[in-house]
Amino acid sequence: MARMEKWERVRLQFARFIYLLYIRSTIKNNRLFHRNISHSKGGISIFKTIIKYIDRQYKTPQGIIGAFIGEKMVEQHKTETNWSLELMNIHQGDRILELGCGAGYAIKLISEKNLAEEIVGLDISPTIIRSARIRNKKAIIKEKVKLVKANLNKLPFRDENFNTVFSIQTIYFWTDAASTISEIFRVLKPEGVVILTFSDGKEDETWEGIKGITRNQVIPYMKEAGFRNVSIVRGPDSRGYHTVAVKGTK
Repeated sequence: MARMEKWERVRLQFARFIYLLYIRSTIKNNRLFHRNISHSKGGISIFKTIIKYIDRQYKTPQGIIGAFIGEKMVEQHKTETNWSLELMNIHQGDRILELGCGAGYAIKLISEKNLAEEIVGLDISPTIIRSARIRNKKAIIKEKVKLVKANLNKLPFRDENFNTVFSIQTIYFWTDAASTISEIFRVLKPEGVVILTFSDGKEDETWEGIKGITRNQVIPYMKEAGFRNVSIVRGPDSRGYHTVAVKGTK
């Protein structure tokens, strides 16, 4: 195990090097590109390519760069992760599901409390599940943690299986909010709680698009599914981003 952990650290350091090299080389090429096409109306900025690439990695991490992005997200989202866990009222023997578990940081924090009977992390990325497996290897061996590769629109779990379902910074990537929320309701036990944490602005800027999705889709879909006491809770800012969570009870 120690050898595996050492290799994983080397692997992530190498991934960081490749990531930074990619960024640096793209910026350099972009400068040369613009210098050569300064009078061309049809020039397309290479920055768009790198932005799209990074966005894809945040949505579904892949390969060695995806592994680095996963660890980067752990560091970026620690404030909202810790706050989201504070919103949970975990009892002895609870079963908990995280949608979009990423590299498994929240799962590890919950498992260290030694309260939950089982914590399940679900993600669509095999790369990120591998990272989560390494981070939670002891709890997995003890069968306290399980990791599942699956789509959010069709959760592979029986009805009324979990006391809490939560998700942190994934709502932007949902392809069918109505189906996902319906599935969350289905797998929650009666009186179970859902917590959806995300950002709706940064510093002085309000993201009206995200607020609109919250008001016009997420909250109405939750009420339609049958959730009670649906509310928005304001959390601490994280790196200047405004943190909020939508909560509901089955």
